[in-house]
Amino acid sequence: MKKFQSFLNNDIMFDVLSRIPAKLLLGLKCISRDWHHTISSRAFIKAQLENTGLVLTGFILQEKFMWCKVDIKAVNYIPVETIGARVQHMVFNFLPEEVVVLASCKGIVCCRSCLPSREPTIYVCNPSNKEWIQLKWPAHDRRESIALAFDFEPSKDSIDISYKFKLVRVKQVENMEEELFFTFELYSSETRTWRKSNEICQCDSNLIKNKGIYIGGVLHWLTDNDQVLTFDVEKELSWLISVPVPSLEFRTVPEACIGESEGRLHYVQVSEEGLHVWYLEDCYEFKWTLKHSKSLEEIEREYPHFFLNLKNRVSERVSLDSSPWMNPLGFKDGVLLMKVSANLFMYDIKKNKMAQACSILDLNPQSTSNPTVLPHSLSLVPLNHA
Repeated sequence: MKKFQSFLNNDIMFDVLSRIPAKLLLGLKCISRDWHHTISSRAFIKAQLENTGLVLTGFILQEKFMWCKVDIKAVNYIPVETIGARVQHMVFNFLPEEVVVLASCKGIVCCRSCLPSREPTIYVCNPSNKEWIQLKWPAHDRRESIALAFDFEPSKDSIDISYKFKLVRVKQVENMEEELFFTFELYSSETRTWRKSNEICQCDSNLIKNKGIYIGGVLHWLTDNDQVLTFDVEKELSWLISVPVPSLEFRTVPEACIGESEGRLHYVQVSEEGLHVWYLEDCYEFKWTLKHSKSLEEIEREYPHFFLNLKNRVSERVSLDSSPWMNPLGFKDGVLLMKVSANLFMYDIKKNKMAQACSILDLNPQSTSNPTVLPHSLSLVPLNHA
């Protein structure tokens, strides 16, 4: 009878704990060895992901110099919970060296060594459980983009299946005719090797902001020429998608970013016409649908304690030489991180709720003109099996 009660209690504990968000579970692991063993088991991780899913917990922000070849080492983590939360600066101190963040996907983060470095290395890590994998970075180039494709569907995968990932390395090269095009190299966690794809995409634009958004087997990169570079990881096919409204439609210079919400690619644009959010209905048919729209006057009326003379400030930017007053930095699950003047704000478009996340001064800034911003979700998924 005691064995049955013990089994019943363990079964109930398993079910209750598997419905708790990952952030709280990280602290609960310290209560006892039994709890630590339960929460660390692959069966529990599978059940917890099925019950709670991945929830946006914050944005990783790292500044970078525009022209200098030296990397900025400071990394900031801005929590979505703005009340009582502070910007964190020691997110990747468990790695053997200081790093530059490259991509984030389903709780897993890809980083590289800060340059210059004696042995340039790529790291794939989970900051939640401080597990990491170290990869060689052949023929390293700080200008290239490396995206992360991490697939794990708890409802489909068995308990014993490996957590597989791929890295996609994008380089822009020039041929003999002085034409620019992108090439693709892939790293597989199964083969543990790099392989060059035969696919190329002719494009003379530069990759900017939110590089490598992974949605349903497809990676997306925003370019500076009103297009989104897209790459199907399995089929190894690439194409360009035009954004819903090109920059030339505006009198002033707009700012934009891309992100994922509800399994769809979203395009966020700030201009003198206001804040607009579109989602891509089908990445093969190139059809965009407007999801959210709000004028700058509306934003100012609803949040007068945050903003003043917003439209005039945004409209002053008539060339790329000047910094944007209002800059969308990252978007995930309906939450937009944007910089307005010297402050960062979280805007939930579903709840129509605006909150100040932090000041630029909280980031110990060195160069805030072109930061890398990655959304992040806390996850218990282990990497030691990848």
